[in-house]
Amino acid sequence: MIIELVSLRGTFRIFRLYDFAEAIDLDKLRSLLGPRGVPVQRFFPRRTPEYVGFEQAPIVEAAGPVRLQSGETVACSLKYYAYAVVAVQLEIPFDCERDTLIRNAARWMDTPALDAQAREIARTHLDSVGAAVTHPSSEWLAEGYLVIDLQPVEAPDGHPMTAAELLSAHGEQLVQLIRGESAPLASVSVSETLQTGISYYASDLVVVASASALVYDRPEDAAATIEILEYARSQLLEFRYYDNLMTRVLAAVYTALDRKRNVLFSRRSLTGDANRLNTIRLDVMELTERIDNTIKFFSDIFYARVYRLAASRMGVPEYRALVEQKLRTAGELHDLIVAQFNEARMFVLEVAIAVLCLLDVLLLLQGK
Repeated sequence: MIIELVSLRGTFRIFRLYDFAEAIDLDKLRSLLGPRGVPVQRFFPRRTPEYVGFEQAPIVEAAGPVRLQSGETVACSLKYYAYAVVAVQLEIPFDCERDTLIRNAARWMDTPALDAQAREIARTHLDSVGAAVTHPSSEWLAEGYLVIDLQPVEAPDGHPMTAAELLSAHGEQLVQLIRGESAPLASVSVSETLQTGISYYASDLVVVASASALVYDRPEDAAATIEILEYARSQLLEFRYYDNLMTRVLAAVYTALDRKRNVLFSRRSLTGDANRLNTIRLDVMELTERIDNTIKFFSDIFYARVYRLAASRMGVPEYRALVEQKLRTAGELHDLIVAQFNEARMFVLEVAIAVLCLLDVLLLLQGK
């Protein structure tokens, strides 16, 4: 097999993403980081319109080389998104044959010690820029992702293999690679995964799975695709955060409603509950809109396709649907609480009017 006889070159790009707060002020962050922090530049090549890009460009900080507990010294960088997600990227070059590449992909896909080390890197850097952070969280949600950035592979005649040649001859091994499996996979699993492969030119390929992806392209073009994959993963992390938040909020509201169901005068506090619920609901709606506006895909077909593919494989639409359903439920609960408050108020008014009428009658009788 061709791919067994050549040396495969590229880079493992290991991402660990953490949701650490409510928001981060990127302008203040940039001033705190100084020359170490620079905004992400417009990165979409391939005839992309000028207006496609980040609305609020994240800030990238080069962290310098990091020595892993496994002994490797690797390049490290951090990327800060406005919605308080920090992405730690570790870059591990490879130059090996196919089977070694598959083993190493599985290794970097599941390394608990690496998770702990990446989290400590993020925490150390965030401690130094705490003034830019709004409402830091004590419990961080985390996501991981692996991108195998494979440089063009030469065929025996010297020409770079096209995407079609790579898929036709070695599709099964590519699926093993991005799924972290050493054993051969069923043909159904192979075909299902390869259906997600997309290309722009005949020479490039992107295949996306839930925990990793293969990017087969020139370095300058692969960078844009990798940015999209990282962004999709950050969205998954944020919608997981909102899903957890709305679950806690709704549980608290249900408990409060149940506690006050048979207590008339406690209904006076319902208006406060309604206002708090509506404030949280509007905050979450604003934050989800901010995520949508972070990056614009008005007409760039290829990168929009990459994003939709990555989001679908990672589960972003499912988590978003959960959040939107809970937002609708919160809206309905808000209306219910307001209705109950109004009902209680009307009852009190009716009782007051009845008492006044009774007093009038008593005074009238006393006068006679």
